[in-house]
Amino acid sequence: MKFFLILVLTCMPGFMMAQGQFIEQTIDDQIQIGYGITIGDVNGDGFPDILLADKKAFVWYRNPDWKRFVMVENLTERDNVCLAARDINGDGRVEVAVGAQWNPGETTDEAQSGSVHYLIRPSDPTKPWHAIQLLHEPTVHRMGWVRTEDGFQLVVVPLHGRDNQQGQGKGVRVYSYLMPDDPQHEWRRILLDSSMHITHNFDIVEENDSEALLIGGREGSKLFRYDNSAWHEIPDPIMTIGQTHGFGEIRRSTDFIVGVQPFHGNLLNLYLDGGHSRLLSETLQQGHGLACADLLAMGQDQVVVGWRENNTLNQFGIKIFIPNDRSWNSWQENWIDENGMACEDLKLADLDGDGKMDIIASGRSTNNLKIYWNKN
Repeated sequence: MKFFLILVLTCMPGFMMAQGQFIEQTIDDQIQIGYGITIGDVNGDGFPDILLADKKAFVWYRNPDWKRFVMVENLTERDNVCLAARDINGDGRVEVAVGAQWNPGETTDEAQSGSVHYLIRPSDPTKPWHAIQLLHEPTVHRMGWVRTEDGFQLVVVPLHGRDNQQGQGKGVRVYSYLMPDDPQHEWRRILLDSSMHITHNFDIVEENDSEALLIGGREGSKLFRYDNSAWHEIPDPIMTIGQTHGFGEIRRSTDFIVGVQPFHGNLLNLYLDGGHSRLLSETLQQGHGLACADLLAMGQDQVVVGWRENNTLNQFGIKIFIPNDRSWNSWQENWIDENGMACEDLKLADLDGDGKMDIIASGRSTNNLKIYWNKN
């Protein structure tokens, strides 16, 4: 049955076979950059949809026909850069925030660099959404909804500190936003941290009754937890890692931390308790997409990484790294997409409800958005 399914899918328009048991489907071959991806149920039908921050439009693709709908476009003079989507009120539909006016060289003037908007959904989510502008720091770069004891907070991480030049100067001011009952009223902001420089990405870490925030940047990685109505840095031996190279991308599984190093780097490193490291690859070029999960039902997480420019072997794309033992000493690497995805971002999600995590990726120079269906 599995072989028959693969045979049928490879004959359908938009499908081709990836190496391994992942079936590739291009759902859009005309995106401009594809800065960021997030996953969530937009229309409340119980199926996770794909949301994309493209160069000048924030769009979503409806599961399962993958029809594209524009939420808002031409929001600011410059490019869009990030978005966050999550059901924060329990109604089965995601709330959406977006970041735009991408201008990383301007660290002083917030009118010319960065933006944060909350999108108010229309009664029909396939129609245009209404954007409400919030306060922001320059060089807004990443955002996400984090569950805390005081409800969900929107965390926004700029790339640079205000007035910085080449990472020198003030630390990056990371704020969390608490949405009021009426989102058009003023949002309360909490300064989460201002100790790091050139913070490129973060991971939301699941905990029992809330979530923590793992931020990667030039200084390495730091973990933050919200407790008693304030954010606190949490000491952890494994968090002392990465100072040599810093982090571009960072993700935490139950067993390890994995990161692309340095900023837009060529190294894929894995770190275990006590700071013990494993070099998984040194052949990335502009590494820019990272995720870890047990896609293969092994009882151990695998690592999926993407990069967006040709390396010394004239290769770019997405690979999966599979552990060969329980000590994490030996790994096998397989292509998911060789030279067909100049990966700008990637996410994992079970899009078809089969209990297996699929891979979703957006390409920069390849101008495409793909699903890699997990048939393992």
